Amino acid sequence: LNHLLFTYPKPTVAIMDGITMGGGVGISLPCTYRIATENTRFAMPETSIGLFPDVGGGWYLSRLPGRVGQYMALTGARLGGADCRYLNLATHYVEQSGLADLVERVMKAPARAQGALGAAATSPPEPKIEGILPQVTKLFASDRLEDVLAALEADESDWALNELAALKSKSPLSCKVSLRLLAEGAERASFADEMGAEYALAGRVVRTHDFREGVRAVLIDKTGEPRWDPPTPEEVTDEMLDVLFAPLPASEAWTPYPEPETVE
Repeated sequence: LNHLLFTYPKPTVAIMDGITMGGGVGISLPCTYRIATENTRFAMPETSIGLFPDVGGGWYLSRLPGRVGQYMALTGARLGGADCRYLNLATHYVEQSGLADLVERVMKAPARAQGALGAAATSPPEPKIEGILPQVTKLFASDRLEDVLAALEADESDWALNELAALKSKSPLSCKVSLRLLAEGAERASFADEMGAEYALAGRVVRTHDFREGVRAVLIDKTGEPRWDPPTPEEVTDEMLDVLFAPLPASEAWTPYPEPETVE
């Protein structure tokens, strides 16, 4: 579905009015038009459950400015609607009160969706991410998790220490997987390549201890205290990552559906 939306020949519209996380990101970002509101809460929080930002996260997050993607992938940071518009994760910002009229206009004249969106869009408030962008760029600069943790600890600002505490609660394995995914995703030639890589990776990560433990602690028992294994970044080796990132045999690899024909 993510790839189909990414390649769909007709314009598509996603209204991100509320929680847009994980799978919600996966079906929103491929759309032609992406509408944020004052209610938007946008995040990729997968490292909290021992997973990684899938559904195209390696493609989208790696292309955000100033290491924002790495910051989001590691900490699960939530963005508001103004942040999404500032980062071009959203193409338009529309107040929630204007959505009903917008939807009605688009339903009546789908071919004029772009004009309806332009008429409904308003100027967003000041994006919070803009104010912390220099810190994010500096402190999340490394693709090595240990370096990021050390940079946050050395900074000693309240913001850095809060992010350090958040990061230390995440799966070290998932964090290292996420950093590598974004580093490789930035170099991929196509979204289809990204989908193939994430499919192979997901099939292995969901069989790890951390995914089972994260789902148990966060989603089932709701204790919020997962016991990660390995428990520290230093114990997550490159060899472990190599096993997870190994490509699948051609007979098992993901392949996209044929692209739909353009409809006049």
